[in-house]
Amino acid sequence: MALLVIASCQLMVVLDITIVNIALPDIQRSLDFSTTSLSWVVNAYTLTFGGLLLLGGRAGDILGRRRVFVFGVLLFVLASLLGGLAQNPGQLLAARALQGVGGAIASPTSLALISTTFREGPERNRAFGVFAAVSAGGGAIGLLAGGMLVEWLNWRWVLFVNVPIGLLIVLATPRFIKESQRHPGHFDVTGALTSTVGMVLLVYGFIRAAQDGWGDTLTLVSFAVAVVVLAVFVLVERRSRQPITPLHMFADRNRAGTYGIMLCLAAAMFGMFFFLTLFVQNVLDFSPLRAGLAFLPVSAVIAVGAGLASRFLPVYGPKPFMVVGGLLAAAGLAWLTLTDVHSTYAGSVLGPMLVFSLGMGMEFVSLTLMALSNVAVRETGAASGLLNATQQVGGSLGLSILVTMYGTASGNEAEKQVPRFLQQATPAERLQFRRTGELPAPWADEVLTAGVSAAFVTAAVFAAVAALIAVLAIQVRPSDLQRLQGGAVPGPG
Repeated sequence: MALLVIASCQLMVVLDITIVNIALPDIQRSLDFSTTSLSWVVNAYTLTFGGLLLLGGRAGDILGRRRVFVFGVLLFVLASLLGGLAQNPGQLLAARALQGVGGAIASPTSLALISTTFREGPERNRAFGVFAAVSAGGGAIGLLAGGMLVEWLNWRWVLFVNVPIGLLIVLATPRFIKESQRHPGHFDVTGALTSTVGMVLLVYGFIRAAQDGWGDTLTLVSFAVAVVVLAVFVLVERRSRQPITPLHMFADRNRAGTYGIMLCLAAAMFGMFFFLTLFVQNVLDFSPLRAGLAFLPVSAVIAVGAGLASRFLPVYGPKPFMVVGGLLAAAGLAWLTLTDVHSTYAGSVLGPMLVFSLGMGMEFVSLTLMALSNVAVRETGAASGLLNATQQVGGSLGLSILVTMYGTASGNEAEKQVPRFLQQATPAERLQFRRTGELPAPWADEVLTAGVSAAFVTAAVFAAVAALIAVLAIQVRPSDLQRLQGGAVPGPG
């Protein structure tokens, strides 16, 4: 029951990243969002979530993880209710930002609770397997849930649905989860401020780059200031007696390698969901509900991969699963580059999506376990927050790079398709094109498919780099295997 409570919270937080995507057209019509401002329905959540993860993880270490967990979930529930009741764009964006704050408090704390609730060895391995499957597969479930709620009810229910789930989590938590030992100390205020400002600026820079390009002035300024602020953060942490992010965590090559792998895989995964959603809805002409159903196998196969990894990790260690998982993800993404306007879901999308998902299931269990392995109990929250932050930054970075690749390739294809369209178009179609600048089908499908294919090439490179990092950086020591098998290995207190 404790695992069900923790996993439900993580599912709610992860699911919210994608569940809103399917509802964006309805939100735009209902609240009169402009096309340019609509993306901030997603970005407002991403920005605060990514910016506050380090602070949220450390808060649990000092104040008590169960207490902070409940507070984060309650804040998420309140923000969801306010978002569902929003009557104008400003109210919805403020609620989405508040949701991000709640998610940043609850998510790293829930991961840390696994380390303190379950005994090291097979019991904790299985718990990490479930948590990793939820983290990796929640995005696909969000697309399905979003499609169902929008089609059967209305867009407000993609937010309202969090209210009963969150309240059940809050009611169940005191009954099934024990409060962790508090590790009294003071908040590293300067570290908290610099990490939050630096992470917010970094994530904002990636978001801006995806929308306005890498040469945009505000994009470059955001990155420049983020680098300066994060450099100050590192200096502060080196001198702090109780840092918000203990830098000695990076001294362990396995943990440092884990963060690098997570960065690359998150970049590939966020891009896969984003561009496949575009492809199945615009080229294959799937409805929102059908698009959500199309991604359902992703969650099932991720659960299979996670189950295999958690079962055999004590025998082989995490490295083989990190390497094979990265290679499978790269192979699936490389296979997706072959999609074209004549592709079908069963013939060209389902197969590579399942290969990718199997690899991601293996990876997420291994990465989650390695990131928290041999970490002092008093620092598990900080380690969890760092892993979550790496995933969020990787996703934002990857999506901005893939959008750039998509824009370049689709622009080149448009130069070929426009003359062909003008040769065959009726006067009415030419007039519509001059007015909107948008090609109709089937020419628009050719443009979109060319861009999506180029984006998948880059995503495959990200996954291949993750596998390479696993080969070069990860080392499995005999003590690691003994710990995974539940043996008594002296570790940090």
